Amino acid sequence: MDYLKSVVPSQLIAERGSNLVVINPGSANVRIGFAHQKVPYNIPHCIARRVKSGPKKNVQDQMLNTQATPAQNMEREKAYDMIASSLKIPFLHEEATNNSFPRKVGRVDGFAPHQNRNDSPIIWTKVMDKKSNSFAMKDGKATNLHSSEPSKSFDGGDSDSDEYKLKEFIFGEEALRISPSEPYCLSRPIRRGHFNISQDYPLQQVITDLYVIWDWILVDKLHILPVDRSFYSAVLVLPESFDNREIKEMLSIVLRDLRFSTAVVHQEGLAAAFGNGLSTACVVNIGAQVTSVICIEDGVALPSTIITQPYGGEDISRCLLWVQRRHQAWPSINTDPVMKSIDMLMLNKIKESYCQIREGEFDAVAIVHSCEEGKPAGSHKARLSALNVPPMGLFLPTLFVPEEYPPPPRSGFHDYEDMLEDSWHIDFTRRPDMSDGLYLGSSGGVSMWDTYQVYPKRLKKDELVGLAEAITTSILSTGRIDLQRKLFCSIQIIGGVALTAGLVPVVEERVLHAIPSNEAIDTVEVLQSRSDPSFVSWKGGTILAILDFSRDAWIHREDWIRNGIHIGSGRKYKDSYFLQAQTMCYINS
Repeated sequence: MDYLKSVVPSQLIAERGSNLVVINPGSANVRIGFAHQKVPYNIPHCIARRVKSGPKKNVQDQMLNTQATPAQNMEREKAYDMIASSLKIPFLHEEATNNSFPRKVGRVDGFAPHQNRNDSPIIWTKVMDKKSNSFAMKDGKATNLHSSEPSKSFDGGDSDSDEYKLKEFIFGEEALRISPSEPYCLSRPIRRGHFNISQDYPLQQVITDLYVIWDWILVDKLHILPVDRSFYSAVLVLPESFDNREIKEMLSIVLRDLRFSTAVVHQEGLAAAFGNGLSTACVVNIGAQVTSVICIEDGVALPSTIITQPYGGEDISRCLLWVQRRHQAWPSINTDPVMKSIDMLMLNKIKESYCQIREGEFDAVAIVHSCEEGKPAGSHKARLSALNVPPMGLFLPTLFVPEEYPPPPRSGFHDYEDMLEDSWHIDFTRRPDMSDGLYLGSSGGVSMWDTYQVYPKRLKKDELVGLAEAITTSILSTGRIDLQRKLFCSIQIIGGVALTAGLVPVVEERVLHAIPSNEAIDTVEVLQSRSDPSFVSWKGGTILAILDFSRDAWIHREDWIRNGIHIGSGRKYKDSYFLQAQTMCYINS
């Protein structure tokens, strides 16, 4: 303990981080790396399998609607007009009048106009490979035969069939860039923060896909072969949206299938607070498909404050396309981000380069790429309009029409508890140095929550609300005015969307207006992230794992395979949520 109090955090990470692998899975991307790395690998969370026979299906996913209903379109146009009014830009029905006036090309923070940004076309993946450098199936699972070197791709047109063949599996961004004419089916095992289970995508296939994707990254990127994994431990940093069954399945993948020696689970929101050196914060995580809010007090996540909403960065990208088409600013090409993942890649890059929140008309000249089956990739110069509207959908989510990518059905699961719920009913062994305020007694009650008042307004399970209302509801649900004031001044925005220019002042302004007038709170502040908000949860997971000196939360492979971890047991993956706030001193030193 004396050593832990005196050692520099970077030295701890260097000493203990070489055998720790941190895995932070999301709906669109998975972040994996050694704890001692500065940043993890950030890889699209998908796999494309070669289809050998039967009817060809390009995408194995939950997509019930590819077009918005008339009612949704009416709500979307109403939302656009409300946002246009607040940003002082033309309404949709005014575009014909405004088209007669030339628009100015926007600049961002003093940079030159955007003509030279995003000019590189996105090209189709080459699906041919040398036979000796492919994945082979063993016991129903994929194994990379030559994993120490990145595989090389070849065009199949002039190759000798004895030397080259179609790859069996393609992962990451390469999987998203496969031409629809190729015999591959793309699968995304996680959609909207849950396992992407359906009648066509059963639970076992989802679990197998997760295993194969993670195994490929461990072998191809981290160069950890299966025979060596008993020397490594895994840290799972999981979003708040996952339920208990999904968490247990991912633990089984890590311990039983990937064969790590030990593993621990940490919650994404709590890890983000640790990653930025905060002990108390309202963590707002805007991911690709899910936005979640959770409050942290003195290093402890508050279960009653969790709010998740089914929208994120990909919805902003789809909205960008809808706005351009409504303004007749998009080229006459077949762009379909729902059915063609390569188009979503392009839209995400345009969104990251051009979208920002600001008042007034904001247009920009951009290069739009077309990737259509049977045609070479094309480039089109376009003047895009109202680029400040799509990010504002975070505050008025009817602009997004999230039903185009609905959440997966939950029929495959029968426990709907969140990551923290069971911890309210667990008997914990009290550590000698644990304060009364952090001790969860064995009497069946939870003493640390006894003084909490429940805020009367709670969101319904499927209620869709904007970002400002979600933050306000989460913080006010703590019920204590002193904590509420602290949290409203300690809002932390993470996720890739957090990099959107102009987002912070709008969050502060709208959250302040969303607070009921009878609440004695007059200050809202969003804290600047100390590191890249896209990776701060991953970084916090490394810190939590290294500083968890009690080691009680770690699960050994033999114990998991032999007995599993059962509800009510003294040793449980959720114990890590109640780490003492004392560990914060090591982060801030």
